[in-house]
Amino acid sequence: MPALPAHGPLWRTGAVAYVYLCVMRKRINVLCVDDHQIVREGLVYVIGRQRDMQVIGTATNGLQAVEAYLQNPPDVTLMDLQLPVLSGLEAIRRIRAADAQAKIIVLTTHQGDETIHQALAAGAATYLLKESVLDDLAAVVRAVYKGEKPLHEDVQKILASRADHAPLSARELEVLDSIAQGLTNRQIAHSLSVKEETIKMHVRNIMDKLQVQDRTEAVTLAHRRGIIHLS
Repeated sequence: MPALPAHGPLWRTGAVAYVYLCVMRKRINVLCVDDHQIVREGLVYVIGRQRDMQVIGTATNGLQAVEAYLQNPPDVTLMDLQLPVLSGLEAIRRIRAADAQAKIIVLTTHQGDETIHQALAAGAATYLLKESVLDDLAAVVRAVYKGEKPLHEDVQKILASRADHAPLSARELEVLDSIAQGLTNRQIAHSLSVKEETIKMHVRNIMDKLQVQDRTEAVTLAHRRGIIHLS
């Protein structure tokens, strides 16, 4: 752009035009977090095709995501949940603890109602399924950048189904985690320093709340809903 006059009406007009042009050229800075290279490259490609966006960083695990955010805060972060070193959920919590205004979009394949609830409760602006990335990603990034919290109809339906299930207590979650690890009632009782009969009662309550018939089905359903996470 040519140099502006130092004073006069032309200077004022030119200055306004210059500021306006700078604002119009402002791009949405995006941080992409995913442990799969092909997914990261796909996100960089999709964002790179948008004239109003640019990728300013990538991360392959949750800890890198937190560090990258703190070193060079983006306007919007795309965050997978299933990450090594530090989970995406915990990364969201740490980023939001450091910056309450952080705008984070969860981008994942997990469709469990509890997973969605936990991500939004941690501070994510919205929850986007990877299968809809090509159609929705750019529009969602723009909306979140503006301060909106769009939630896809399919995700809303999944989240609404959570109201149909009785929540598990903290102790029941401990027992369910132990069941998922393959422990018997006696082993669980020993690890929690309670009687075996108490554990049996918790197991019955878990099955009633999850509406399942056996321990294997309980673990399978709990994992699918995002109540527990299997390594």
